[in-house]
Amino acid sequence: MPSTCLRAFPGESSLMDKPGLAAAAPDDRDARDLRWSRLMAAAQAGDRRAYEDLLRECLPLLRQICRARLRDATEAEDAVQDTLLTIHRARASYDASRPFRPWLVAITERRALDRIRARGRRSGREAALDLAAELPAPEGSADAALDANRAAAKLRDAVQDLPQSQRTALGLTKLQDLTLQEASARSGMSIGAIKVATHRAVQTLRRRLTGQE
Repeated sequence: MPSTCLRAFPGESSLMDKPGLAAAAPDDRDARDLRWSRLMAAAQAGDRRAYEDLLRECLPLLRQICRARLRDATEAEDAVQDTLLTIHRARASYDASRPFRPWLVAITERRALDRIRARGRRSGREAALDLAAELPAPEGSADAALDANRAAAKLRDAVQDLPQSQRTALGLTKLQDLTLQEASARSGMSIGAIKVATHRAVQTLRRRLTGQE
């Protein structure tokens, strides 16, 4: 997706230059959420100014979510832009009778997760090396460094053969170093399912790496 996707909708040229609203105090949150819902409804009716105000005010929340999910600042900013573009494309689908903030947060979380998945695919080699550190090297190794490289190569291939649920759980808990609660929220899997899938994935990778299957 183009890094300049903020230019995909009217009025966006000023969005990144103007500061958003400060984080709302708890007492102000309901009023802010109501305002956002009304601004979105007005934007759906064609009010350009309302649309620009809404996006500008939402930016701090979008950045907060993306930066919490993505450790890399550039990736987080790309996820923010992905979110803004999705909002623009999907704005007609928003139900004005429902609160806007949960709709916004759901989109932001999905776009951040998309970035995590894409980064994981690009970093397959690095991911395999990270995981290999948790797994035993083959016995009888004459050269530890060579064995580690071979193990990482085998592991990289083995990860691709895991069921999707196991790859997801392994990536979130081991590669992204999320807590079980965070991994559960991110994936939609229960904490118990995350535990089981991660355990099974590690056991499978250990067997394959050591040639025990």
